[in-house]
Amino acid sequence: MSAKIEKVRVIIVDDHPMVREGLRSMLNTPEITVVGEVSSGEEALRMIADRTPDVALVDIRMPDMDGLELIEAIQKTELPIKTIMVTTYKKISYLLRALAAGASGFVLKDISREELLETIHAVATGTSYIDHGFLQDVIRDLDETRPDVEKVVLDLVEPLTPREMDVLRLLVEGLSNRAIAHALGISPGTVKGYVQTIFEKLVVSDRTQAAVKAIRSGLVH
Repeated sequence: MSAKIEKVRVIIVDDHPMVREGLRSMLNTPEITVVGEVSSGEEALRMIADRTPDVALVDIRMPDMDGLELIEAIQKTELPIKTIMVTTYKKISYLLRALAAGASGFVLKDISREELLETIHAVATGTSYIDHGFLQDVIRDLDETRPDVEKVVLDLVEPLTPREMDVLRLLVEGLSNRAIAHALGISPGTVKGYVQTIFEKLVVSDRTQAAVKAIRSGLVH
């Protein structure tokens, strides 16, 4: 994971003025700079090329180019910009298509300010993030619609320690390292070490993969 970016540069891409205004208000913090707002995909591509933001918050439905097409177009520019899909639609197909297109995050528009800020910082430093509640709904729906699919069987070279399990449970709940540290009364640096060890034991590369594997295997409920 990359080092934390001191001031994350963000653009907002949404065709609804009220949504853009609401997001801009939520991002009013010293650690984030909103470098622009646009209402269409074509405008977004021009602004990205001109202002090189770190993160783009992208709506899924827009008139000229939908958010999925925009994310694909951003990927083709090969610029070091991360994208977060921000939508009202709880559709598994949107989630899967967004991730396939190259999105680093997927959140719903009812996300809290704290969660949105944590998501932006996580994505900016190389961590993928999916709305925790929606992720659990997706996993539950997959299990219900495909009962023939066996749960993931974990064959760990080394079992998780009780403390690692504590960290994993909170990670699955969507907490940041800082929030986990506060909940467990340990330092963020210690949490970071636990998280890395958990990734190695689960054979995953990020928090989303760890959450999916932990839930699908029954390791965490």
